Amino acid sequence: MKICFVEDDINYRKALEISFKYYPQYEVVGFKNAHDALKALQQNPNQIFEVFITDINMPKMDGLEFLHELEKCVKYEYKSIVITGNASVQNAIKALRLGVKDFLVKGFDFEELIATLERLQKEKNVLSSLKRDSSKYSKKSKDHFGSQAVASRISEKSPVSPAMQVALKTALKVAPTDANVFLTGQSGVGKDVFANFIHTNSLRAKAPFVAINMAAIPEHLLESELFGYEKGAFTDASASKPGILEDANGGSVFLDEIGEMPSSLQVKLLRVLQEKTLTRLGSSKHIPIDVRFISATNANITQKIANGSFREDLFFRLQTIPITIPPLSERKDEILAIAQDKLEQTIQTYGFKSKTLTQEAQQKLLDYSWPGNIRELISVIERAVILSEGSEIGIQDLALESRERVFGSHNTSFANLEKELLARALLESQGDITRASDLLGMDIKVFKQKLTQYKLA
Repeated sequence: MKICFVEDDINYRKALEISFKYYPQYEVVGFKNAHDALKALQQNPNQIFEVFITDINMPKMDGLEFLHELEKCVKYEYKSIVITGNASVQNAIKALRLGVKDFLVKGFDFEELIATLERLQKEKNVLSSLKRDSSKYSKKSKDHFGSQAVASRISEKSPVSPAMQVALKTALKVAPTDANVFLTGQSGVGKDVFANFIHTNSLRAKAPFVAINMAAIPEHLLESELFGYEKGAFTDASASKPGILEDANGGSVFLDEIGEMPSSLQVKLLRVLQEKTLTRLGSSKHIPIDVRFISATNANITQKIANGSFREDLFFRLQTIPITIPPLSERKDEILAIAQDKLEQTIQTYGFKSKTLTQEAQQKLLDYSWPGNIRELISVIERAVILSEGSEIGIQDLALESRERVFGSHNTSFANLEKELLARALLESQGDITRASDLLGMDIKVFKQKLTQYKLA
């Protein structure tokens, strides 16, 4: 296994390189900073690393920025591990979003890192073996993001937690209308699945549902993707092409991470909402369209409006019906059901024999805080199914210990952080609940519920 290791502390870097010499199965290349690592990757694209290990706190470019840049320049599959001497919940969440497989706090036993690498190698071996036998795959059950597991919980007949029932009830009321919906909630709570659920239960269900992530597309390409373009509009425009809004005509458009939409395009989108027409790039012709907009963000949109990076008039147009999707930590009733759905789906996808979660493993799932929400739960279950031996999945197969060390370090938990955040907002707003909820970009009803929950009211 070839490993790229990025660490600015020369003593720590050398210590790990020496330790790795006792494990000849690993070929390790160390870099003193992220820039040197990226430069080496660009200069030698044929050099393939299976695992990237990086420190977080580094000068010029930190480890999380490095992982973000890796997504852009590395086209092959790889795994990533984060090592940090200053664990924080915020950094751990960012790492989760970047697909980090494990977190290790400096001072860890080197054998712990080796165990993580062995687990990654085993996972790769199992998947490679299964891919060679395509008969073990069920195309119908393949679902990389696990949306089927989530969607099975979002229905009128499936049991959902009280926190989710509020959001679900609102969604079912608004679905048959053409009102624009604005979804808020933490990353990984299933906003994309929720948007699809609204579309499926609308009168537009037989028309297209098209989704676009504003943060995933470079700004210079986003305009042409959304609005389309005419032949000759720019250098590579060899033929005219309709955009996403035209493709979704008659249906619904899901604008994910709307808070990241560039200011220049916000004006064009506002015009579409007002006039029900669009203009392709390189054209002056107005094309009528009929779409329902469902938008989502995990950013503090109120703060973005205040600092001028998001238009207030566009926000009011998009958030006719605001819906807050609660985090998984407030939906404990759903955890085991979602886990079971994903377990069965993974077994079917890869052709494994039947497996079950032990009672201890189930309790561990219920006790864990799930900072990465449903996305993290789905990832943990899929990994556990693939790597577990025998017919039972135990606590050790869930491999949640390293995550708990990061999220639980310094006696920090999401509940404690949230309580502190609410208290600070109240303090800054001098006890004005409306102002405090606006500061946090939180629905005032949810804000009041949390005040009661944390006994701050």
